[in-house]
Amino acid sequence: MNSLDPRSLIAMAGFMALVMAVVLGFMRRYYPPNIQGLGYWAWTPITWLATSGLFVLSGTGWLEQIRLVGNAFLIGGFALFHIGCRRFFEEPSAWQRILVCLVCTLLALAWFSWISPSYAIRSALVTVVIIGLHAATFWFLWRHSNRNFPVRMVQVTLLLHMVILSVRLQALFKADAVDDLMVASAVQTFYLGAYVVTVLLLSIGAVLMATDRVRTELEHMATHDALTGTLNRRAILGFCADEHERSVRYGQAFSIMMIDLDHFKSVNDTHGHQHGDRVLVHFAECTRAALRRADRFGRYGGEEFLVLLPNTTADVALPVTERIRAALSAGHALDCQASIGLTHWRGPEDTLDAMLGRADAALYQAKAQGRNKTCIA
Repeated sequence: MNSLDPRSLIAMAGFMALVMAVVLGFMRRYYPPNIQGLGYWAWTPITWLATSGLFVLSGTGWLEQIRLVGNAFLIGGFALFHIGCRRFFEEPSAWQRILVCLVCTLLALAWFSWISPSYAIRSALVTVVIIGLHAATFWFLWRHSNRNFPVRMVQVTLLLHMVILSVRLQALFKADAVDDLMVASAVQTFYLGAYVVTVLLLSIGAVLMATDRVRTELEHMATHDALTGTLNRRAILGFCADEHERSVRYGQAFSIMMIDLDHFKSVNDTHGHQHGDRVLVHFAECTRAALRRADRFGRYGGEEFLVLLPNTTADVALPVTERIRAALSAGHALDCQASIGLTHWRGPEDTLDAMLGRADAALYQAKAQGRNKTCIA
């Protein structure tokens, strides 16, 4: 097997790191500020770029000591990637423990660079620390992430690199082991090539995780009401249409309820729109707590809301309406009263428009009968 010049591979890693640093830097600047961790991820390839520059420039004599700083940047890059993952999923960064680990590693590297020089021990220390950081990142993503494709890609990259580093760790102390990073050999080519690929894939993984988060947030914004966090009108009607189609196909009844906050205009007129907004948010929280996981809850318009109860008849849905009204009279400062119109699917000839019309008529019937009650149509 032909061996590539180690400096060429390290320079290639530096070039890839430079490109990904630019990409992640622009993402940090232009992506929503609520996406945390991008700053750490943007600095990660910069440290790897510094690592490449230091190792390419290092050589014999005093320049050999530059590798100590290069190792610091190398380990620091993987540490920044780990912290970025933690912040991306809104967990504490734990940078204090990582900093202590980094300082101890550098002290050990300094000892085996100047006091008791040993390339094998230095390489083993760096390898063990990187494996530890990879393992910590892998375990954190396993426990706290949603395990979608970008996360899985990062986990697979970390796992494969850990395997390669473990093999290298064993090879460092063999009799025929290479005694310098810059000596061209098949082993060095394989190890450095794996590092190049890891730098690229981890950076791409960070880009994909951030992009997937933006896509998820845009989808959420497109289907949810910004104030109350409930589904918006289009989304709740879409769920109703899907449930109606399912009922026609399988003959399973479902119910919908139309809810309107009583005297809400007077709340706005008396206390202001900001207070009215807080009332709406409180109402949405109370209603969500009273619903089942399978139920769907959306803002139909203004202070009017729509609830979909799959596979539920009106008789079964009636206690749900009482739970909602009870939750709104628990004594909270933002408690309000609500009128509710309830109906259920009557059979294959019953359309969704007809159901919405009946629920709306039942709602106005509840208001006509004194408000703060439920009527069934």
